[in-house]
Amino acid sequence: MHEIKNFINGQWVSTSKTFEDINPVNGKVIAHVHEAGRSEVDAAVKAARTALRGPWSQMKLEERSSMLVAIADEINRRFDTFLEAEIADTGKPYSLASHLDIPRGAANFKAFADLMRNAPTECFPMRTPDNGHAVNYGVRAPRGVIGVICPWNLPLLLMTWKVGPALACGNTVVVKPSEETPATATLLGEVMNAVGVPEGVYNVIHGFGPDSAGQFLTEHPGVDGITFTGETRTGEAIMKAAANGVRPVSFELGGKNPGIVFADADFDKAVAGIARSSFENTGQVCLGTERVYVERPIFERFVQALKARAEAFQMGNPTDKGMNFGPLVSKEHREKVLSYYKKAADDGATIVTGGGVPDLPGDLANGSWVQPTIWTGLPETSAVIREEVFGPCCHIAPFDAEEEVINMANDTPYGLAATVWTQDVSRAHRMGAALEVGLCWVNSWFLRDLRTAFGGAKQSGIGREGGVHSFEFYTEPRNVCIKL
Repeated sequence: MHEIKNFINGQWVSTSKTFEDINPVNGKVIAHVHEAGRSEVDAAVKAARTALRGPWSQMKLEERSSMLVAIADEINRRFDTFLEAEIADTGKPYSLASHLDIPRGAANFKAFADLMRNAPTECFPMRTPDNGHAVNYGVRAPRGVIGVICPWNLPLLLMTWKVGPALACGNTVVVKPSEETPATATLLGEVMNAVGVPEGVYNVIHGFGPDSAGQFLTEHPGVDGITFTGETRTGEAIMKAAANGVRPVSFELGGKNPGIVFADADFDKAVAGIARSSFENTGQVCLGTERVYVERPIFERFVQALKARAEAFQMGNPTDKGMNFGPLVSKEHREKVLSYYKKAADDGATIVTGGGVPDLPGDLANGSWVQPTIWTGLPETSAVIREEVFGPCCHIAPFDAEEEVINMANDTPYGLAATVWTQDVSRAHRMGAALEVGLCWVNSWFLRDLRTAFGGAKQSGIGREGGVHSFEFYTEPRNVCIKL
């Protein structure tokens, strides 16, 4: 049986306590993971602190950037190994993981290496009271040891989205991947050693949240900042822990994202876009669409077209040709999603398609599968409309006026993302300004320029990452004043 160990100070560290890594496709145990206790977390933080003050801090920016490029190249060289590990942990289709998760995971290192090399700072000349001159200029210093807590839906991509800028800015990191998907964060340790990243710069600890590695990391006084992607309740707990020591946080949290389709939209592209935003990665995308609002003249036609899309998905072994719909990440998460399927039915929803568990053959029957599901007919007060399900489902409701749909879309405690479909340019700009979200896509979804701000409004997050915005969290700006 494969063992997944902690990676601390460039070494593989085992513990006496392990937990199972389960393949969600068939429910089989694929590895035993060594759970880090307080002593291992403390060792990882101390190793990161030592590296921060040692060779990593002495490395020139150009050398550090070149090392990040080497990390990306080594991930791509081991592409198949990373791909196999990611598919085994998540069950997602080969077609998705091979085109999104692994390439983007590698690209994040190159993107932030380039950004850091070209990042400007400020400079202000001034007159002094004695009629002399002074110059003020800004420098960026690493924040320090960063605790990185990662989700299970896009394990490598979202982990490197944080580790990439953290390392580019000269920080060191202690990564706590999700207990559901520990493999690729651990594999990255091999890459770090292979390309010569100094010991202690990158560390990985495995475990759970409360009374385990996650809690021990967020409470550790040696951690200078915490970045987290995941559900809002966990973010609240981390924020309370970070208050001790007044340590900064960067959060991308939950969402209940609207998709809005106007009657003038390119119909086929809108259907394809909403199908993707609602069902890709089995709905396990923070930016995904669970509330769909369609202008009344095309409502019935749109519902039937999206139904056809949902019923065309192919389930099976992730590497099988044509398979494009995977399982949920775990049986526990499936129970959560199915509880919302039941709530929808109890609230009187019209089940357009799905609503249960598919009948699959052989070992697949033991996996964490659910049906892609579409509802209509629910009031906006329903829990299915108000709360994040994080599964392959959406509710479709009609609307009659632009102002009406803006009010419905904004009537949520969340504010992560929205997707709008219209061919009216003026309306597109109005919607972009009116929707209370961190990201608004028009006639697209999940189209990302890594130089742009990424994050959520309201209860969907704190802070922004991406491009120069990442420097706001991963560096401490300092002012130097020189009297001439």
